[in-house]
Amino acid sequence: MNFHIRVRACALIIKENAVLLVEFDSKRNGLHYNLPAGGVEPGESVIEAVRREAMEEAGVDVEVGKLAFVYETAPHLVAGRKAVAGHHGISLMFECAIKEGSEPRMPEVPDEDQVGVRWVHLDELDNIVLYPNIKDHIKAYAEGKSGSMELLQEQHLTEQ
Repeated sequence: MNFHIRVRACALIIKENAVLLVEFDSKRNGLHYNLPAGGVEPGESVIEAVRREAMEEAGVDVEVGKLAFVYETAPHLVAGRKAVAGHHGISLMFECAIKEGSEPRMPEVPDEDQVGVRWVHLDELDNIVLYPNIKDHIKAYAEGKSGSMELLQEQHLTEQ
């Protein structure tokens, strides 16, 4: 069986010891939070996708900074689980800053089950459900305790 890996672009927005999260309430997962994020569309760069997703899900115009985390979701590698198309993914999480004059808000057409956009203080992260569960990584990153990472982008396969 042949599966592709879905690439997700995520905005990690930390300001005044709080992280900007998108709030969802679904029958399947109950009340939970995600970073503003989504799939990279064909023909779109990862940076363009981060900007688009931040605007679509949190109503903010962002300046995209350095790559903070790379998170792989590979449920098919768990013993006893069958591979399911669309479940293997790589999430690229970029540090972002909200541009001046832009304020978080619910989008006019929110994602299904989206009920809010909210700043969650780093001290409150342990009290919420966050998907993926990278709460400790976010706190360490905000405190400057995580290593640095850089994204190298190349648009040409040969030297110019």
